[in-house]
Amino acid sequence: MLIEWKDKYRTGIAEVDHEHQELVALINTLHEETKKSGSSDVEGFFGDLLAAISSHFALEERAMREARYSELGAHKQDHERLLDDLRDIMDSDAGSEADARSEALGSALDAWFSVHFATFDARLHAMPTARR
Repeated sequence: MLIEWKDKYRTGIAEVDHEHQELVALINTLHEETKKSGSSDVEGFFGDLLAAISSHFALEERAMREARYSELGAHKQDHERLLDDLRDIMDSDAGSEADARSEALGSALDAWFSVHFATFDARLHAMPTARR
């Protein structure tokens, strides 16, 4: 397991929390599957992961817009930074060993999610409409 789900990651918005848990599970699945699969499978996992994260960010940003969340701009920028980092890993490591790509991706995601959940999503949890 690369990233362990922790209750401190909860935002208090049920659909966002559910998707966070699904993303953590998908990251862990990617990590495990790339250990045992060929590089052709890795491309599909990376694509699926990028699509899932992009979709989740759209949902989260919509909820923040609807709530008129004052820190939407900074939060969205942090989302964009992760997507750019993921694209860079996918592009620069194309053709690399599956284990090396998985480790680079895992390290980037683990670091990003840990900081993002503890800062940006913690602030999101504190907004009044998050307490549903």
